[in-house]
Amino acid sequence: MITEASNAPTLSVSIVVHNSCLDQLRITLNSLLVSVAALEEFLPEPVAITLLDNCSAPDYYEKLQALLSDMAIAESPSLCFALHRSDKNSGFGGGHNQLSRLQPGRYFLILNPDVELAADALREALGYLESHDEVVALNPYCERGDGSREYLCKRYPSVLDLLLRGLPLAGLRQLFSRRLAYYEYRDAVAEDPRPVTLLSGACLLCRSEAFTAVGRFDERFFMYFEDFDLSRRLKSRGELVFLPGMRIVHHGGFAARKGSQHIRWFARSAVRFFNLHGWRLL
Repeated sequence: MITEASNAPTLSVSIVVHNSCLDQLRITLNSLLVSVAALEEFLPEPVAITLLDNCSAPDYYEKLQALLSDMAIAESPSLCFALHRSDKNSGFGGGHNQLSRLQPGRYFLILNPDVELAADALREALGYLESHDEVVALNPYCERGDGSREYLCKRYPSVLDLLLRGLPLAGLRQLFSRRLAYYEYRDAVAEDPRPVTLLSGACLLCRSEAFTAVGRFDERFFMYFEDFDLSRRLKSRGELVFLPGMRIVHHGGFAARKGSQHIRWFARSAVRFFNLHGWRLL
């Protein structure tokens, strides 16, 4: 049970948007409010939610302000809410690094603006971390919007693994289905927490002390693989865990479905990751 008093919030939530769908953001924030409400009897301080507009289109910030005003999100007594705007797109990691310095809490939740939290998600996750000191970060059980399973945690990838997942060749993926299942931890039982190798940044809860100690996100990764790189460094501080009791729905998509620029970012970041941590071709 979380009862330790603190001048800082126990939980800080970081959300970075860049021309993100506002209808989806409303769903994300509503689910976050419900999940925060389930924490009220456990947390000594309000939850800090900080949102960064990472240099979106000129009229986006006004629309974002209108959405937040309509939701009256800043009026909840269980929240300490702040909205910030950047005039430079510093990428996924850079945006979250910026927010991590503004509202430091004991726990830091990196949350995509297209993630929907279950009502008890935060309660499950914080309760687990409170009783497992050896764990420094975790990922939840995840489903897509259509109800199919999404596997956030990964084993260390090879170039072949990334090609198999990214290429639009269903027959080839079927041929290597056992290999991909191993890479994606499909053997992880949906009821049992287990240590894993790499975590996804889509919904990543970590101890703030560990996040800061390893240098936060490496901002040389503009987008993609910054979470894998962070996982490798967090592993030096303790265990990384898949926690099925924490549940989310992720409405995002793969890089290959987002256009050629995202494919270039993905490829460039993959090369940087392998250069830093070691190449595996097969």
